Amino acid sequence: MSDLLTHPPTGSPAPATSHGTWDRVRRYSPPSRFLPVIATFALLVGLFGIGEIRYPGFADPQLFLSLFIDNAFLIVLAVGMTFVILTGGIDLSVGSVVALSTMIAARTLQLGWSPILVMATVLLCGTLLGTTMGILVHYLQIQPFVATLAGMFLARGLCYMIGVESIPITDSTFSAIAFGVVELPGGYSVTWSVVIALVTVAVAAYVLACTRFGRSVYGVGGNEASAVLMGLRVAVVKVGVYAISGFCAALGGLLFAFYALSGYSLHAVGMELDAIAAVVIGGTLLTGGRGYVLGSVVGVLILGAIQTFIAFDGTLSSWWTRITVGALLLVFVVAQRLLSMRRRT
Repeated sequence: MSDLLTHPPTGSPAPATSHGTWDRVRRYSPPSRFLPVIATFALLVGLFGIGEIRYPGFADPQLFLSLFIDNAFLIVLAVGMTFVILTGGIDLSVGSVVALSTMIAARTLQLGWSPILVMATVLLCGTLLGTTMGILVHYLQIQPFVATLAGMFLARGLCYMIGVESIPITDSTFSAIAFGVVELPGGYSVTWSVVIALVTVAVAAYVLACTRFGRSVYGVGGNEASAVLMGLRVAVVKVGVYAISGFCAALGGLLFAFYALSGYSLHAVGMELDAIAAVVIGGTLLTGGRGYVLGSVVGVLILGAIQTFIAFDGTLSSWWTRITVGALLLVFVVAQRLLSMRRRT
């Protein structure tokens, strides 16, 4: 009897302690694959915290929503770029495809085309261009940097063939989408471009997390040779991600056309670098195999927050945006490298 009192049976539940829940919370460590996204989100929160301390009103919810409004097209670009970088590739053509999309839209609307037909044509052209670059990368074994650089020059050259002057967009459908707002609880609002961008993010996140194609993207990016041995459809994946990137670039071009209500051959110069920076800052490995669309979205918001911070300051040159983004990009690339070396050891 005394043994039972001093040594309870093995199968009996241990007495609950008042600190059990707190201990579990305190000892919880998120999976390592989520750490880059968590770090990116913490950086965004820190930026808004510092901004609110220095400039009252910086953390206003409508100002936060304005980051989505002003960067909806970049969010869509970053989604497509995430797919490509997850396979270990790169797409330098997206900025030029955005400009080409605005030019195609503006010119065809000027010629009297239906807005629905214009949008379908723009999306088809972007997807075909992306698919072509994917074919060059996979079947002809051309380096993604070279193949997409050629695509960048091609798209920008086509812009100049369509026209060298800015073409205004006066179509009522485009204007209605551009100026239409979606009311949110609390008196806040966003544009339809934001809704389109967030739907794109949701679809992309679902594809990567819940479909065979998405799992294959991670597999090819992690180790292409192993993916081949596992029977994954590597050709479909590698061509597919560039097709998705081209589609997203064309969709981003339409959103940019809504935003600027014009087509211009010099639109979106350097935007491909912003998309790449957002994806890397969002925690996607440049070597492929690891990353999330949500992280890329947070990366875009960080770029927007930096621009807003500099605008609130009023004394800093706009070039400080590039300097800050460059520094952040370097920090995240170095951190990725260190984490990769640590996993190997």
